[in-house]
Amino acid sequence: MTPNLTTGSVTGSGAPGRLVLVFPGQGAQWAGMGRTLLEGSAVFRARIDECARALRPWVDWSLTDVLRGEADEQTLGRVDVVQPASFAMMVGLAALWESLGVRPDAVVGHSQGEIAAACVAGVLSLADAARIVAVRSQAIATTLSGRGGMASVMLGADEANDRLAAWAGRLEVAVVNMPVLGGRRR
Repeated sequence: MTPNLTTGSVTGSGAPGRLVLVFPGQGAQWAGMGRTLLEGSAVFRARIDECARALRPWVDWSLTDVLRGEADEQTLGRVDVVQPASFAMMVGLAALWESLGVRPDAVVGHSQGEIAAACVAGVLSLADAARIVAVRSQAIATTLSGRGGMASVMLGADEANDRLAAWAGRLEVAVVNMPVLGGRRR
């Protein structure tokens, strides 16, 4: 068993639990990630077609080419492509799950996953969500890129801040993804 893996069960009244869909940020993509579903699921394909139409005014690449793995190899490495493509995958998968009777009680997300969650929840229209994810990713690629760096460390926020004290005002903790308890991540 992996030392950072927590397992167990939830006990309670025996009634089914509530369902939450969690939409990830960048990093879960791969070339051809939508190929099989585009070919095999009419529901998924229809939602991806809607996403492609919504993204079209904001991007200069083909969503279906990217999801089928037919785009230039370097394309999927571009933040202004991968984030909208990942967003569309999440929205398409949510539609597929819903068509199978899986309806979440809540949705949450990180980065472009937040935008997908807001769209799936009905807080943002698909048109608004597509514009936000496209323009945001373009800003990251063109305006914000190259202005800093980020590192992932296995430290709690307090210890990380203590270690950065010598560079106050120049370096800071950007995000805490998981608490560190007793010296080990849980």
